[in-house]
Amino acid sequence: MKRTRLLHSGLSQVISELGHTDGLVICDAGLPIPPEVRRIDLAVERGLPPFLAVLDVVLSEMMVEGIVVASEIHAVNEDVYQGMLEAFGRHGMHPGVVEVPHVEFKSQTRLARAVVRTGECTPYANVILRSGVVF
Repeated sequence: MKRTRLLHSGLSQVISELGHTDGLVICDAGLPIPPEVRRIDLAVERGLPPFLAVLDVVLSEMMVEGIVVASEIHAVNEDVYQGMLEAFGRHGMHPGVVEVPHVEFKSQTRLARAVVRTGECTPYANVILRSGVVF
């Protein structure tokens, strides 16, 4: 059995295959996922697992140099945004942040290597993680 926190084999595999600047999306239960992008569906029920818990586990295995969020997050879900920044800090990362309108965010998910769907049911709890390098 793995000794690290991340036990989900599909998610672990996708992270191990990421190259520099590749995108991995972690999203709420409502974000439309493009059919051509790999889907890793973790949603069990409303709120389970929560977005920030999934992000924290992913950050324990993935180096992130940049993120993309919907600019609308500040108006309705600032707590999740601040929670994201705190999670990065706990893992010693301070990625560059790009904010785009939600419509553009959804368009950018088409370029991701995979989309990880959580059970989060709060608006704009979505992030595109840009893979960094460890050297």
